[in-house]
Amino acid sequence: MKQFKHWQDPVNAVLGAALVLSPWAVGYFGEAIAATNAVVIGLALMATSLGAMLMPQAWEEWIEAVLGLWMVMSPWMLGFSHLFGATVVVLTLGMAVVVLSLWTLATDKKFSLPRSMLP
Repeated sequence: MKQFKHWQDPVNAVLGAALVLSPWAVGYFGEAIAATNAVVIGLALMATSLGAMLMPQAWEEWIEAVLGLWMVMSPWMLGFSHLFGATVVVLTLGMAVVVLSLWTLATDKKFSLPRSMLP
């Protein structure tokens, strides 16, 4: 079994898969905007996480963080905040993705900013 550099990346991939399946698991598959958002963002998160597992780069972690932030904002940006199940799913998974991505960036010395860029 391959040892991954960051344990957070496979977890983010699983969170992406959970997001893809959530319209059917939670029951909002009939809501086109919310379901499409979940599937598209979930697949993007899975792809980015897979890339981060195979060839770890800081930009992949930043992309995951941005995807997580989008997940948190999407119910209001796309107008499906009235769907309780969909909103809970994207908020919960989005916050977890942001935390895991930023955790990876903060703990990997290779990803840290050069001292000259710090205040």
